[in-house]
Amino acid sequence: MFKTTLLAAATVTTLALGASLADAATASLAGDALRKAVSGKTVYLKISGFELPIRYAPGGSMTGSMSTVAAALARGDGASDRGKWWIAGDQLCQRWTSWMDGKSYCYQLTLTGKSVRWVRNDGRSGTARIGG
Repeated sequence: MFKTTLLAAATVTTLALGASLADAATASLAGDALRKAVSGKTVYLKISGFELPIRYAPGGSMTGSMSTVAAALARGDGASDRGKWWIAGDQLCQRWTSWMDGKSYCYQLTLTGKSVRWVRNDGRSGTARIGG
């Protein structure tokens, strides 16, 4: 009986520790932490089975380019585009010159290890990874 109780307590403790470590590994990015996470880096958005690399320059400009196959499947003007990015509170905002009809969108980013979950201000969401 004592062994069963001890084993049950150990299991609960292990599960609780695992859950708290998972929570610690997940972080919502905001403000300066968000700026540092993307500035000077390339973010690879996972879209329709492809990765779209977006390079966020420290000065607020950004560039993106799709493979020829992805560009053929995408709606928009061309395989590459340029735009501007900025941080507004807890969101990464951006506006492309021609992609996405040149409209501004803002994203909330949550970092889990090397994976990023994004939620756009219109409710669309997805995943990405941040590279060097």
